[in-house]
Amino acid sequence: MSVDGWNTVLVLGGIRSGKSEFAESLVADAPTVRYVATAADAPADDAEWAARLAAHRERRPETWTTEETAGDPRRLADVIASAGPNETLLVDDLGGWATVLLDPAHQPADDTATIAELAAAVRSCAARLIVVSPEVGLSLVPTTPLGRAFTDALGAANRAVADACDAVVLVVAGQAAWLKPGAPHPATVPAQAGPVGTGQPVAAPTPSPDVFIPGTPPAAPGAGGGEPSGTAWAAPTMALPMVATGLVIQPGMELPMPDEYTGPQAIERLATLDVPGSGLGVLERAVGFAAATQGTATPAPWGSVRVLLLHGDHLGGAAAGTVKGESARRARQARAGRGALARLAAESGAELQVVEAPASAPMEAEPTLTGEQVEVALRYGWRLAEEAADAGVRLLVLGACGAGTEAAAAAVLVATAGAEAPAVLPRVVTDSGEIDDAAWMTRCAAVRDALHRTRHSPRSAKDVLAELGGGDVAVATGVLLGATARRLPVMLDGPVGVAAAMVTRDLAGQARHWCLLADHGGHPAVRLGADVLGLTPLLDLRLDLGEGANALAALPLLRSVLALAAALPAHPSLGGGEDGGPEAGEPDFREPEPAGPGPTSTGPQTRPVDPFGRRAG
Repeated sequence: MSVDGWNTVLVLGGIRSGKSEFAESLVADAPTVRYVATAADAPADDAEWAARLAAHRERRPETWTTEETAGDPRRLADVIASAGPNETLLVDDLGGWATVLLDPAHQPADDTATIAELAAAVRSCAARLIVVSPEVGLSLVPTTPLGRAFTDALGAANRAVADACDAVVLVVAGQAAWLKPGAPHPATVPAQAGPVGTGQPVAAPTPSPDVFIPGTPPAAPGAGGGEPSGTAWAAPTMALPMVATGLVIQPGMELPMPDEYTGPQAIERLATLDVPGSGLGVLERAVGFAAATQGTATPAPWGSVRVLLLHGDHLGGAAAGTVKGESARRARQARAGRGALARLAAESGAELQVVEAPASAPMEAEPTLTGEQVEVALRYGWRLAEEAADAGVRLLVLGACGAGTEAAAAAVLVATAGAEAPAVLPRVVTDSGEIDDAAWMTRCAAVRDALHRTRHSPRSAKDVLAELGGGDVAVATGVLLGATARRLPVMLDGPVGVAAAMVTRDLAGQARHWCLLADHGGHPAVRLGADVLGLTPLLDLRLDLGEGANALAALPLLRSVLALAAALPAHPSLGGGEDGGPEAGEPDFREPEPAGPGPTSTGPQTRPVDPFGRRAG
């Protein structure tokens, strides 16, 4: 299913309207396509029709396979019904199919029953399916009985297939108008009919999940956009509307770095503040991070904060010991404004966005995602970060709530940092508080078997995401890359975010410098990943409230530190005070300006500063 929830699409159009090129552009990003040709071969005396068929064949990439159904019109329904969920089918077109259906060689035939069988096959199709068909409803009524039979049969087929498809588009003079769903989707046909790989893929991106502030009831589905409730990633074939973004995520991208000067300047400034003690301790790092990412030595507290909660389950041994449906319940709970995460978000005034990531296949048996799914997940996460930046968000909090996320993160760390699965997988604790060693061993075995299965596979970022990381880690990786591109800092919380940060090193090494880790939560994978990434946790509270909630619990403290650092004046000995001079009622110890030659500097002397940036005395 596509990101917009479209699994089957009917492309209608008149003669030379560009409908075939448009349909081919919709699947241009698919690694393989089964092209189902319905038209019979051209007669020996029809050179023009033979040239048309040859032009269609030349446009197909070498990776596509062609299947002929002209011999039996009923076979088309069988091909569609038997297609698997990981396949992409392009049927071109129903006009040729109707012609074969009405061929005297297939008469007598029950045309109505055959059309009903085709519609039923389309409705139940598990594959991504694009069907092309001529639109005959706008033409004149044919003057011959055979012509009228053709238009009647094709018109009935178009209506039945359109009703069964998730989306219908009409192509007129190279311009695409989406009829179903009803909302307009801007799209155009490639200007020149050439190889599919050179055309611009066309489709509309999916509406993003609702963003709301807990404490006020979120909009009901269907009102004002509505939460897609997981339909965006419900099936393995997902790339159809995202290929129009033009975004290419590849290793070695040059993304911006935080300001290298303002961070140290902010730390030096802290040593001059009028505080009774020795300063902010380890929380000075939060001030330095905020200063570098905001580009100022006096950073402001993060006002607009958005929490991205990724929900995507991992199947197989990775999820051993988890209660079935528990992660979905947590996602629904957060979406409804309930639970620890929503409560903490309400206390902090933070926005909450629950994002459905694609479910991941068992890592021990097969790749968790296809290469196509990885590309779409990365672009989807990037777009979520861009939308947050456009909305004025100043800090992202990244969390996850899927089943099996700890094992997936452990597998990523094993592949990228040389860790051992038992060392980074925490013990499994049941709902009753008991330790489930059997489930823990099953998880370790799943990671071990996955690493053995992929021992000869490449270890590039996208390969790690496809083989081991899965949907939530892939979306999180896209979020980190998109946030880096928009200079938006991200607070990590839990193994999914840390695993994603490990993957970003191969794609854009700058991403980790925009990440902040408030607390490791006692998680061994987070500790190891943070050590490799150079992210020192600010706190050691060992909170275990669920991903995202730990960061929100620490957020008020970090905001207070930033507010304090920005508001406090310099120490009186350094010219502090409300008016920039000594406090009211205090004697002025400044030396008078010399009348003649003398020292060039008579200003107040700075108290000595120890190696840690704290004032002595």
